Amino acid sequence: MSYSAAIENLNKLIPELFTAPGQERRKFTLHEIGVLCRALGNPQSQFPAVLIAGTNGKGSTASTLAAIAQAAGIRTGLYTSPHLERVNERVRLGAAGETALAEISDEDFARIYFRVHDQAQALVQSGELPGLPSYFELLTALAFVYFAEQRVELAVLEVGMGGRLDATNIVEPLLSVITDISLDHQEWLGDTIGAIAREKAGILRENGVLVTLPQHPEANQAIGEVATELGVRGVSAVEFMPGMSAGADGAYALAVLGEEICVESPLMGTHQHRNLALAIAAAVELGGDGRFPMRAAAIERGIRQTVWPGRMERLRAGGLEWVLDVAHNPAGAWALRAALSATARDGEAQTLVFACLRDKPLREMAQILFPLFERVVLAPVHSARATRVEELLAAAEATGVPARATSSVAEALELARELTPTGRVVVSGSVYLVGEARHKLLEQVKTGEAGDDAKG
Repeated sequence: MSYSAAIENLNKLIPELFTAPGQERRKFTLHEIGVLCRALGNPQSQFPAVLIAGTNGKGSTASTLAAIAQAAGIRTGLYTSPHLERVNERVRLGAAGETALAEISDEDFARIYFRVHDQAQALVQSGELPGLPSYFELLTALAFVYFAEQRVELAVLEVGMGGRLDATNIVEPLLSVITDISLDHQEWLGDTIGAIAREKAGILRENGVLVTLPQHPEANQAIGEVATELGVRGVSAVEFMPGMSAGADGAYALAVLGEEICVESPLMGTHQHRNLALAIAAAVELGGDGRFPMRAAAIERGIRQTVWPGRMERLRAGGLEWVLDVAHNPAGAWALRAALSATARDGEAQTLVFACLRDKPLREMAQILFPLFERVVLAPVHSARATRVEELLAAAEATGVPARATSSVAEALELARELTPTGRVVVSGSVYLVGEARHKLLEQVKTGEAGDDAKG
């Protein structure tokens, strides 16, 4: 079967977090992914893994740790979600000697997808599964099969949502990493930071290892209680945090494995310092395992070679600076606001292109972000969970910032360009929006429509 057929088949599945009116809400368990993986030969047991959970920063931490592992000569698998443009982005392989992790090929994706899908259908027909596994479960099983086939020496797995009942949690991790926790997906994970933290702490194992940083007191308490119950050994990443003088875009020195390294990440924003510290601490901990040849130079090189687009990513197109950031909850919006404020130039005009999903706190995000801008351009996104334009306009009106609605992402980008002859345009609020906008902007650069513009 072809790659296009695989994508068409996959896209027919209803997104896990979307519930149509009158439809029973999906129940998350590890049963379905467990049955499927057993039928596939338990590929998740054929490689060592690191699990990374959290609300914000888990993808940045995962991509940085994977880049470090690859730079250390470790054959590395990276599984992340969601994707910006192509689903292949979620499953990557880093071979020794390469400078970047490569997406799974279309051929491998299609071959493994139909193997997983057909096995799942057979399990449904035999009554071993009540129904076809979800979009995320099928992709997770696909990643496990691919990593097992490729004989990865380490898989870095970003948890999709929560932790305790996430499909990735079927592995037995060498390390569990928990990034910053805030309110998000409350309808699935709980209404308090403590409740959400307890769900995230579901990736911990008895007598296992936890890498984390001090954060919100409620999160600290919940994680600490679970860790204590399980006899988990805690590893603090505090020693790898920079001094107060480190800026949003600047390099800084750190002592790592008895040597001084220069931490110079392409990921902008002071909030990334926490994610970098977690990745470094995890790498150092892995190096102490004896199986992984971690060196200070490899950690330095891996950080510099990290690729994680759509996170305070800067492009130049049409004579403008574009900043793309997938901030899709209040904590992400605050981080984006801080980074933009730190890099703002006096007198520079700023326009925001914005969209968000209806299960996000729109008005809170608008109050955080919109006042930074002279104007806001509202764009639609292709998702069953998209917020209606009337709600977006009402949220903008409540902030007092002028806003205009558009009928497509392409129209939103063009209007933002017209309204901002000089200065910068920020695209944020939704992964769907950033992914489509990034594709269109890079196409402009590629075809020469933007002159000599390129990535910043």
